[in-house]
Amino acid sequence: MTRRTLRINELLRREISQLLSQQIRDPRLSGLLSITQADTSPDLRYATVSVSVMGNREDKEAAIRGLTSASGFLRKELYLRLALRHVPQLKFVLDDSMEHAQHMLQLMDSLVDEGASLEPGQSHTSDKTG
Repeated sequence: MTRRTLRINELLRREISQLLSQQIRDPRLSGLLSITQADTSPDLRYATVSVSVMGNREDKEAAIRGLTSASGFLRKELYLRLALRHVPQLKFVLDDSMEHAQHMLQLMDSLVDEGASLEPGQSHTSDKTG
């Protein structure tokens, strides 16, 4: 990925986040929503925008529908704000990496708790040698 593409990706991520927080009044987007990444195609015509949404599956799907419905408005605003020849078509996808990380932390915490409950010298596995 070129340096220019990386700059455009970061610029899109930042500007879309700002637009969502300041100008979008869709109730489907009222929850905790974060633009985690924008990834443009090499020709800069298309961008996949990853979105992290806190809530249940229905909230997440509603947020994606709301973002998809607002994509025309977002493109128009991006055109007005950015000095780009072409503002990319926006495709919004869910980013579940935060939830995955939270789940992994919970698993590690449970392992630590389990290890702390063992008596000294006791191991997690039994020694079965044959």
